[in-house]
Amino acid sequence: MDPSDLTPAERRLWDAFPSGEPVDLSPTGMEPTEQAGQWGPHRRVRAQVIVALLTGAREPEPGKVPAVRLSGGYITDLLDLGHAEVTVPIALTGCVFQEPPRLYWAQMQSVHFIQCRLPGLIASGTRVDGHLWLEGSVLDGGLWLDGAHVSGILNLSGVQLPVPGGDALLGDRLQVEANVYCDRGFKAEGEVRLPGARIGGQLIFRDATLRNPGRPALYASRLDVAANVFCDEGFVAEGEVRLRGARVGGYLSLVGARISNAGKRALNADDLNVDTDVYCSDDFTCVGEATFAGAKIGGQLSFKGARLANPDKTALSVQRLTAEELLLRPAVPVDGVVDLSYARIGVLRDDPLTWPHAFQLDGLAYETLDPPLAAKTRLNWIRRDRDGYQPQPYERLAATYRTLGLDAEGRSVQLAKQRDRRSTLAVPHRLLGYLQDILVGYGYRPFRALAWLAALLAAGTVIFSLEKPDILDDGHSPHFNAFFYTLDLLLPLGSLGQEGVFAPEGVYQWVANVLVAAGLVLGLTVAAGATRALSRD
Repeated sequence: MDPSDLTPAERRLWDAFPSGEPVDLSPTGMEPTEQAGQWGPHRRVRAQVIVALLTGAREPEPGKVPAVRLSGGYITDLLDLGHAEVTVPIALTGCVFQEPPRLYWAQMQSVHFIQCRLPGLIASGTRVDGHLWLEGSVLDGGLWLDGAHVSGILNLSGVQLPVPGGDALLGDRLQVEANVYCDRGFKAEGEVRLPGARIGGQLIFRDATLRNPGRPALYASRLDVAANVFCDEGFVAEGEVRLRGARVGGYLSLVGARISNAGKRALNADDLNVDTDVYCSDDFTCVGEATFAGAKIGGQLSFKGARLANPDKTALSVQRLTAEELLLRPAVPVDGVVDLSYARIGVLRDDPLTWPHAFQLDGLAYETLDPPLAAKTRLNWIRRDRDGYQPQPYERLAATYRTLGLDAEGRSVQLAKQRDRRSTLAVPHRLLGYLQDILVGYGYRPFRALAWLAALLAAGTVIFSLEKPDILDDGHSPHFNAFFYTLDLLLPLGSLGQEGVFAPEGVYQWVANVLVAAGLVLGLTVAAGATRALSRD
């Protein structure tokens, strides 16, 4: 480039480059986001001048670090550094670009576009050996970072990406070795895409607003973050937040976040893997389905103080979740179904005041409950299963009570299981079930059997004391005892020597037959109950 063709503004930048001195073209009181017509020639710099400086048009000054440092300039034409190898940093502050800069597949040093206005930025496949700093900038056509590699920090704090219905941030397979900041008023209209991205530090979406109604607002499937993820402190997403198959090396905070995608999936964290905790708490609000199906969480998944709503549909699914602790104590009752099926949880902490109207509980496994509550209350929990009677939730609850030393509560659960199962049986089995329930409470109420035996024994003793049965063999005169005779009738096995000697007649024969039949049925039910009690089933 011929230096004699440079304008005064370009000349200042040209002369400052070898020593890395900053050039400020901003007049006092002028905002950097003026319309193009308001930028005079004294503030315009052709993009080709910047490209020339970055690609070696000038030698550095000995002992100095060369750099392009420009403030308040209007960059005309196209800044095209595609496939270029740039060994000096570029720092533009408060500048406006006429065309979207192209940095695709370039090798850059630190790149700073601070509080700039750009029609977009294309940096697909770019490698930045340092920081990529876009703080406070407005990119009307979106930001393309797919396949890019940043060895330092990616700072998008306060960035505005107004691309309604399109890709606001295209970060597929993006690699950042340090932190990524999308906070302090970061706003995106359109889809923020980070599928397959790898971040060596923290991912921060604090106080960010993502809008893509009815579509993914944040698409981050298979995202890999070495440290923590913060989508909290004012984080708002209109549209789906998709973290399916993502991995977080620290914890995930959604404290106070607001996600809405009414009638559809709002938070998709299926197969999420988090080394420590996940906090969907302290006024976390999700309108639409929140799902953690198949997720693996090393610590606690907390919904303390949360608000979950997806009326008449699944509001929260933790199906097949594996977690040390599930804290399910929202601020208000969940509006929708909570699916806990086949989850494996160490401690389940909940509150009956905020239970939803319907659960799915089949296959749920937990070691303990906090609070355990009385069996009557917990049975109300189980009976809210929208799939109806399932045996496993009863078995799990009974086993938990026994582990806690609450054997009586465990037996109550087992009895309730048999009674609820009875409604699913055919009529003959149902009638037999009623009989077992009345007689011995399915074996879980053994003293009831003793009461029936005592009542029948007393009744028989009175009846046969009043009407002694005839002797079968007239040649013998055995002694008759009404008590032992009644007991002999009731015992299904063995003999006390009375039943075979005396034979009642008429109505008393029917009384004897009833006692024999009752003894047989009662004996069988007692045996079944004893077997169940001994086996602790």
